[in-house]
Amino acid sequence: MKVSPEQLLEQAKERFALEDYYGCVHFLDELTQTGGAFADAYHLLGLAYHFLGQPERALEALDHALERNPGYLEAQMHRGLVLDALGRGGEAAAAFAGARERSVTRDEAGISAHDASKLANQHAALGEAYLEAGALSSAIEQYRAALRLGPGFHDLRYRLARLLLDAGRSLEAREELEQVANARPGFREARAALGLAAFLGGDPVAARDVWQALLAEDPTDVRAKAYLGLLERGESA
Repeated sequence: MKVSPEQLLEQAKERFALEDYYGCVHFLDELTQTGGAFADAYHLLGLAYHFLGQPERALEALDHALERNPGYLEAQMHRGLVLDALGRGGEAAAAFAGARERSVTRDEAGISAHDASKLANQHAALGEAYLEAGALSSAIEQYRAALRLGPGFHDLRYRLARLLLDAGRSLEAREELEQVANARPGFREARAALGLAAFLGGDPVAARDVWQALLAEDPTDVRAKAYLGLLERGESA
């Protein structure tokens, strides 16, 4: 049974909470191989490597986190700690200074970058609560509110797109997934979903192009094969 990126991240968090850092790394390595690892996953991977006494790997993971979300204050702070542990005091000081600067930077609404990130995640959590209560439209609105605060949070945008697909709003889902796929071409789950959104929106040609590209990159991609088979059966019907 295929495990989703969200499930892998939750399992990694559970292992981290139990101080099983090797177990945490195991799940996060699997997650990064799917192409679906976002800033939170790489930040957690960096922390796990740090506690395992592997600062070079920790630094690499934290750099990946900051590439995906330059405003990630915690990742910036932890990067400074790792640099300090490596004896790179000047770079550590610069990292801490950058984190302090970001913590007081404010957006047009007067919300600091750090607070905007926290609020975006709270909107996403509220969206999940609405979803559990059966209020799909309200869940979608909460994710849109989250993205107004953090337009670069592609993990939240992907989740929004999946909810839009569930709501039958394939054209809107396609718009969101195009943004995710353009920003993170290695995120194969998002690209597969983009093909699905195109197909459901009445554009089988675009859907085929997406799935064929995925299959060309990885001939063992079972999902892309299945989608293309579905497309062929629909055309022959």
